[in-house]
Amino acid sequence: MSSSCDAILKALKECLLNSDCVQKQGHLPSECLKQYSNDLPEQCQLLRKSTFECKRNMLDMRTRFRGNTVGMDAEKLRQQKTPVPPAES
Repeated sequence: MSSSCDAILKALKECLLNSDCVQKQGHLPSECLKQYSNDLPEQCQLLRKSTFECKRNMLDMRTRFRGNTVGMDAEKLRQQKTPVPPAES
C-alpha cells in the first residue's frame, strides 16, 4: 500500500488500542473493527471511514493523477503534532 494512507492507519491503530473495546473488554482490535464498530468512540469511527476513503481514492483514476488528498491531509496533521527541533548554529 502507498505511504499516503500510513498516517491515517497509524492513528486508527492507536485509537483502537486505546478504546474501551480493547482495553476493558479484552477484544482484539480486528474484532472491534468488524463486530463492535458501533461501540467504538466517534474518533475511531471517523478514522475508520477516513481509512476507507483513502484506500478507495488510491484506486480512483481521477485522484491517482492529482494525489490522495485524504492521506495528504492526515500527513499534514501528523507533521503539525510533532514539533520540529530547533536548528543548532
